Amino acid sequence: MSKQIAYNRSATFEYFIEEKYEAGIVLEGAEVKSLRAGNCNLKDSFCFIRDGQVTLKNMHVPVYDKSGAFNSKDSKRDRRLLLHKAEIDKIVGKINQKGMTLVPIALYFKDNLIKVEIALCKGKQTFDKKETIKKRDLDRETRRQLKDY
Repeated sequence: MSKQIAYNRSATFEYFIEEKYEAGIVLEGAEVKSLRAGNCNLKDSFCFIRDGQVTLKNMHVPVYDKSGAFNSKDSKRDRRLLLHKAEIDKIVGKINQKGMTLVPIALYFKDNLIKVEIALCKGKQTFDKKETIKKRDLDRETRRQLKDY
């Protein structure tokens, strides 16, 4: 990965990540300029598949202020993701079979292109989330003690 634009921290807390995929994204010119400025939020976003196309929903890209009349007014519009047909078929099979979901993890530049890292995820139960918090606190405490030592 090159320069990272946005990272979905809540996805790793809410889901077990099984498989990751890299996808292109269809954007307008003003959205690209806004992303180059580092403006993006993936927090409540998710992906769905309809008619053989993967769509990213609820990704917030603020309107670029210098774009004039040629800008998209809707900052949370649906954006199409670009994947190979074989990858889409594989994802559809796993989503239907195991009750998994497709979540965007990161948005980044790869050379001059903007890519989205999406992941096949399985939802965590409440006790799994508590276990994650407990492990994170224990690691933090260990690092703190090692630093003081």
